[in-house]
Amino acid sequence: MNRVIFLVDGFNLYHSCKDISRFSGLRVKWLDIRSLCCSYLPLISRDARLERIYYFTAFAFHLNDPSVIQRHQGYMKCLQETGIIPELGRFKPKDIDCPHCNKRIIRHEEKETDVAIAMKLSEILISNKCDTVVLVTGDTDLTPAIKTTKRLFPDKAIIFAFPYRRSNAELAQIAPGSFKIHKGSYVRHQFPGLVVLRNGTYVEKPDSW
Repeated sequence: MNRVIFLVDGFNLYHSCKDISRFSGLRVKWLDIRSLCCSYLPLISRDARLERIYYFTAFAFHLNDPSVIQRHQGYMKCLQETGIIPELGRFKPKDIDCPHCNKRIIRHEEKETDVAIAMKLSEILISNKCDTVVLVTGDTDLTPAIKTTKRLFPDKAIIFAFPYRRSNAELAQIAPGSFKIHKGSYVRHQFPGLVVLRNGTYVEKPDSW
């Protein structure tokens, strides 16, 4: 049996959904991530079995837009209903020089996700919780962590599932067996418009999603 754990970079996946909308007009943000991940198990191996899915994200409180948080929290409830485990980071303010007005401005950057994914990767391999780890991201910042864990755990498989327009040759080279998630898969694995939770409440798909 091949025990498989997915580590999902929520923002990398979210921005790939936005790219699909930008280039094809398809709205796919209401993505059923568990269903999507399970659809790739036969590609990983014939005896692959899903163990867990960890979803790394952060709430954009700095936008001061309650509707953004409400949509994100609603989506998180849907993901958790399928058994996905959230791992929350944060946005950190950063002073930068505006190239247009030459003034000092504040931008917010999502922090901690790369480190959180790298630490979770180490944790699950040290504790022997799986045989294969699939990282749903195309972020090259994870390269050092992948190289180190592959050296320390040569009997474990570490591969990438590259979101739409996020494939990376460098990552594919250090993680043989990696594959691309095509936009058709996003379309096929969407939540229903109304998701009924086990507690009797429900979450509606946002109009813009």
